[in-house]
Amino acid sequence: MSEETPGFEEKPEVPTGATADDAAEPKAAASSKEEAAAPAGDSGAPSAQETALLAQLDQARTALGERTADLQRLQAEYQNYRRRVERDRIAVKEIAVASLLTELLPTLDDIGRARDHGELVGGFKSVAETLETAAAKMGLQQFGKEGEPFDPTIHEALMHSYAPDVTETTCVAILQPGYRIGERTIRPARVAVAEPQPGAAPKSESADGDTPSDKDADAPDKG
Repeated sequence: MSEETPGFEEKPEVPTGATADDAAEPKAAASSKEEAAAPAGDSGAPSAQETALLAQLDQARTALGERTADLQRLQAEYQNYRRRVERDRIAVKEIAVASLLTELLPTLDDIGRARDHGELVGGFKSVAETLETAAAKMGLQQFGKEGEPFDPTIHEALMHSYAPDVTETTCVAILQPGYRIGERTIRPARVAVAEPQPGAAPKSESADGDTPSDKDADAPDKG
């Protein structure tokens, strides 16, 4: 049994042809991998990529707010446009109906005169009544009656006189009836008016309640 020589340690065997640098390369590679795997230091500040994303998000929010405001404004303008078109449509329809019925007024006047003279008979009566019914369905209304107070907004006075039995200006004859559509007058009623007699005192009874005719009746016959 051989004795070991003191002071000498066994060294790992190095393959034949390998150098010391070749043995150090695995250690350097392992050190590089450890450095690469080590996490980068977290300083708390956003990275450049995060800053760019936040800026893009702010721009998108601003653009969305602007587009929303534009849409709301467009909707309000559209609603106003629809209301305006509807008002114009109704106004145009009323003007067209009023123009048509105005052209028919002379015919309606002739029908009224024929009725007053008893000439509205036979087939002519049927046609006339059909025409009057159609005009009424389109909204035509006739107005003007004898005995109603004179109103210059709906009456046109063609004749004037005084009468002792009226207390205000009164329509005493309807020369041509007036016509309206709804609240719109398309022709005023043409009338003859009478006013109270100038200087006429209102009728009143005597203090004892008897009228002059009653006193004359109660007086004794003379002679």
